[in-house]
Amino acid sequence: MAVVSTNKLCKSFGNLVAVKDLTIEINEGEIFGLVGPNGSGKTTFMRMLVGLIKPSSGAVRVLGQPVTDKAHLSQLGYMTQAGALYSDLTTRENIEFFAAMCGGASRQRVDEVLALVELSDRAKTPVGTLSGGLKQRASLACALVHQPRLLILDEPTVGVDPTLRFTFWSYFRQLASQGTTIIVSSHAMDEAERCDRLAFMRSGLLLAVGAPRQIMESAHSADLEQAFLAYASGHNGGNR
Repeated sequence: MAVVSTNKLCKSFGNLVAVKDLTIEINEGEIFGLVGPNGSGKTTFMRMLVGLIKPSSGAVRVLGQPVTDKAHLSQLGYMTQAGALYSDLTTRENIEFFAAMCGGASRQRVDEVLALVELSDRAKTPVGTLSGGLKQRASLACALVHQPRLLILDEPTVGVDPTLRFTFWSYFRQLASQGTTIIVSSHAMDEAERCDRLAFMRSGLLLAVGAPRQIMESAHSADLEQAFLAYASGHNGGNR
């Protein structure tokens, strides 16, 4: 089942075209990666999926419903790149607040996500006093706590140490095996290789979609970085 489907989705900000003619389907239980440099349209696409910005044209459906239908929002988890925490609240209070916005979660569930992001010892700490990396962990916990069907993560591992990043990805894989669909943006090609499928994006355009191995084979490249460069070069030259 397609959890996300778009048809010729476009978004412009004045003369700037952030996303152009994006047609894509993302399936249930899939880890789907968005890969591209800053300004490629990844965050704009994610913000359209959760209804924070309206498309300029085209269509988008999430969990079988138009994005304008707000009934499905409680089934989404969204971790923004910039963070959206309340500085005066403690880590636990932030997680409990976001859980309540989506129908609530048990104390046990809050404890589980605190342990996952290794913030159990900071549960009573005001978020405003946390470092950037710790705030990143708290943001992920807020997105996970209500056990959403669709988890949208914008650069979730920035500032996270390699050991914890491995833990996060192991948990993402566990969630996907249970039917959760995960859309994740990243600049790191080693993370991209962990995804079931990828979308290469550049300047608002979709360059390629497929499993990591398929994309590399299609580009005749030994790794994903070379594959991205090949597709970007082909786009510049009009060959792909």
